[in-house]
Amino acid sequence: MELRQLRYLVEIVKQKRLTKAAENLHISQPALSKTIKSLEEELGITLFKRSNKSSTLTDAGKVVYTYSQQVLAQLDEMQTTLQDLTDLQQGAVTIGIPPIIGSLFFPKVMARFHQTYPNVTINITEYGAARVVKAVDEGEFELGVAVMPIDAKEFNYYPIVEEEMKLMVHREHPLADRNLVELKELRNEDFIFYNEEFALHDIMRKRCIEEGFEPHILFKSAQWDFISEMVAANLGVSVLPESICNRTYNADIRIIDLTPSIPWNLAIITKKEKYISYAGRRFIEFFL
Repeated sequence: MELRQLRYLVEIVKQKRLTKAAENLHISQPALSKTIKSLEEELGITLFKRSNKSSTLTDAGKVVYTYSQQVLAQLDEMQTTLQDLTDLQQGAVTIGIPPIIGSLFFPKVMARFHQTYPNVTINITEYGAARVVKAVDEGEFELGVAVMPIDAKEFNYYPIVEEEMKLMVHREHPLADRNLVELKELRNEDFIFYNEEFALHDIMRKRCIEEGFEPHILFKSAQWDFISEMVAANLGVSVLPESICNRTYNADIRIIDLTPSIPWNLAIITKKEKYISYAGRRFIEFFL
């Protein structure tokens, strides 16, 4: 059994399609299929249920996949530990960032970090905050940026942003001239929400339910600028972090304080009891 075979197996599961996995691995599809077939013959089991559209794991394949992840994670950790000996003359940081956060807070920090440590590669992937937490837990990312609160038993966390959520309405909305609005006053409004992949979706839905109503969600999006444009078109109201509201330059939108206040607190998180590279630790210190 070769590590290459295990990496190929994990990539197929990640991409769900043989063609996409082969493309990412920079090999031909026949070569990838041959490698997996060789692994199946060596183990004496069938790893995938094959169809024209996708490849799904058999029960035995799920066992091999789980152990493959563990083996590759241990190998990556060994390589990371050895890289630390170079004192940041090389190395990499993998970090998951929600799209809503990346453009707000990270570009200047990334630029300064790169200037200070030009040989350290920063690999950034944009996921919704909820998915970032899951990816850090599963070892896909060394670091992640998450919306608080998170499970302190599972993760270390380093607070970086503390803000409040604000109400966003059209300038002709009945509430547009108010300085403060109670959340329960929005029970009959049409909401424009982030989709379920984002922590903001669950935060706002939970707060609305606590105030006695289930929010009527008219539209969902993954882009804050699209959400603000929909509010500007008078299609509904939205509740967004203050930093985003401050970036919304549209004469048709009014920004209003909410009560009770809804915090939007962000933190860099790491998985507890997992080795964090020297580059990763230095990045946290640098950002803080």
